[in-house]
Amino acid sequence: MKTYILAGMIAASCLVKAQSQDSLKTNTKFTFSAYAEVFYAYDFNEPSVHNRQNFLYSYNRHNEINLNLGMVKASYQTENLRANFALMAGTYVQDNMAAEQEALRYVHEANIGIKISKNKNLWIDAGIMPSHIGWESAIGKDNINLTRSLAAENSPYFETGAKISYTSDNGKWFLSGLVLNGWQRIAKAEGNQSMSFGHQAVYKPNDKITLNSSSFIGNDKAKEDKRMRYFHDLYGNFQLSKDFSAVLGFDIGAEQQSKGSERYNIWYSPNLQMKYQLDSRWALAGRLEYYSDKNGVIINTKTPNGFQTFGYSLNVDYAVLKNVVFRTEARGLTSKDAIFVKNNQLKQGNFFITASLAAWF
Repeated sequence: MKTYILAGMIAASCLVKAQSQDSLKTNTKFTFSAYAEVFYAYDFNEPSVHNRQNFLYSYNRHNEINLNLGMVKASYQTENLRANFALMAGTYVQDNMAAEQEALRYVHEANIGIKISKNKNLWIDAGIMPSHIGWESAIGKDNINLTRSLAAENSPYFETGAKISYTSDNGKWFLSGLVLNGWQRIAKAEGNQSMSFGHQAVYKPNDKITLNSSSFIGNDKAKEDKRMRYFHDLYGNFQLSKDFSAVLGFDIGAEQQSKGSERYNIWYSPNLQMKYQLDSRWALAGRLEYYSDKNGVIINTKTPNGFQTFGYSLNVDYAVLKNVVFRTEARGLTSKDAIFVKNNQLKQGNFFITASLAAWF
């Protein structure tokens, strides 16, 4: 806990001292930025412990005020070289990085990129990077909804490896291929000697539509339990009008049932997210989602029907300042099996409210 308090104090100090990120970009190769988000969540199942669900990694505390994510970042950019280094702290770090080596748990980004073509926008980047998968990131302010979808929480937020990427001259296409250490890994799993691979293709026909296709192929287990995993993330981001936007996404994955097996366990998750900007300060947003993992590849409930859960949420956002936003959200989850605990009994439903205050510079 002392580590998080100290990290929060450092982040707060940087927030006070830092200038606007936009102004720092002027006539300089260096950019310094900071982000902090505190939250409060109340789970109406009233869990006896403050940690709520083992399949959630953001805002996952009950009835306490806490830091979800605090981050300081330094970036360097020239015509042929770019680099990013960011440190983080918070409950997101505690929950999402628990499997990593202790010295690496607080690293959000650490990567270097080199441009390899004089005439084309062609780069090679290597290190710890944000994931190429998904329509949501760990940075709360960048997402339509306050909390993360089940699909986002149970697919990679970050990755470690190398990628080659190309952006077309007209900016409409972005293409990349990746070699990775594994499924959301900094260090490889113990006993794992295989590499994983991925791709990303983004198409922007105009400023109102973004279409994304991303994949992962690899084994994330020890050699003696090798099971190939295949995963595809597909989504579209649509600016339907000046004030109304939507994201439509679908994730699907398959993993071998056992080493060498020709049978696969399947999981999938469709999502619909919508946002309406009421005015310059107020916004409404909602989400409908479903997550099916009958065989417990990603979320293992040890129940007859596995994790088959429908979710909905509604949030209200208020921009206190141009770089400060206050958000509240009501969210419900309903599962086919009774997997949620309330008063020492298993229930099919879970309802909770979350509020957050985020600031960035």
